[in-house]
Amino acid sequence: MRLLLDSFWRAVAYCMLPRVIVLSLLPLGLMVLLAAVSGYFYWDAAVAWTRGALESWPLLASFWSWIGRLFSGDVTSMLAPLVVVFAATPLIVVLALVIVAGFMAPALTRLVAERRFPSLERKKGASFFGSVARSIGLTVLALLALVVSMPLWLIPPLVLILPPLIWGWLTYRVMSFDALAEHASAEERATLLRAHRLPLLCIGVLCGYLGAAPSIVWASGLLFAAAFFVLVPLAIWIYTLVFAFSALWFGHYCLDALAQLRGQRAAAAAAAIPGDAAAIEADQAVLSQWKSP
Repeated sequence: MRLLLDSFWRAVAYCMLPRVIVLSLLPLGLMVLLAAVSGYFYWDAAVAWTRGALESWPLLASFWSWIGRLFSGDVTSMLAPLVVVFAATPLIVVLALVIVAGFMAPALTRLVAERRFPSLERKKGASFFGSVARSIGLTVLALLALVVSMPLWLIPPLVLILPPLIWGWLTYRVMSFDALAEHASAEERATLLRAHRLPLLCIGVLCGYLGAAPSIVWASGLLFAAAFFVLVPLAIWIYTLVFAFSALWFGHYCLDALAQLRGQRAAAAAAAIPGDAAAIEADQAVLSQWKSP
């Protein structure tokens, strides 16, 4: 419990560091850049194609004509840009978050190591590609679990329990592995994940509940189109900040636990050395007495 609370407050404090705030703003800058590049090359073509698709849909032809008479304007020409924006925004957001998350978690773990554990040996117990492959496999399992559990969401209490629990399990498995990938050996990582399974799962579940907060802001941006360009960037920034907090919490907890494990093993080895030396001296004394006439 001490390690859990200590790592929590340290993660909160680290979220206020300028480096962490800059990292949390990176998805917004990257999203703006991707949107500008995509708009420069594909905006006119995407709007024209969307407008043609809206006008060619037989089921909506009479509806567009009725709306046009009601508002005295070309409805599809006004609606097509909004459809393109609403359709492209989730893709751009996901791409920006994936790119940033790819180097954000390692950068935050290095920040924790540099500031708190500068002398902690890096044993590099996992490769980058192995970590990525593991993360992809666990994500697929989590998505399958979400799909399989969807019928249970109809039961009111379970809809508030199952999704955060699944995402918490995914967060715990991925972020704890990434936090230890650089510094722990494979044996040390397995030992720590086995010994601290329950606290790490609790951190993952709590972070899963925190990750649901930006979804409310995101949904508000989709419902209130007038505030879309304000609420959606706000939701992205909050989500990135939650991700940064989660990575810092796991980083503080796992690296502290690793330092304690190595300290305990070093103390045990130091305590065992005098006993071994004494045993060797006793054996030598017995041999000398046996060899003497």
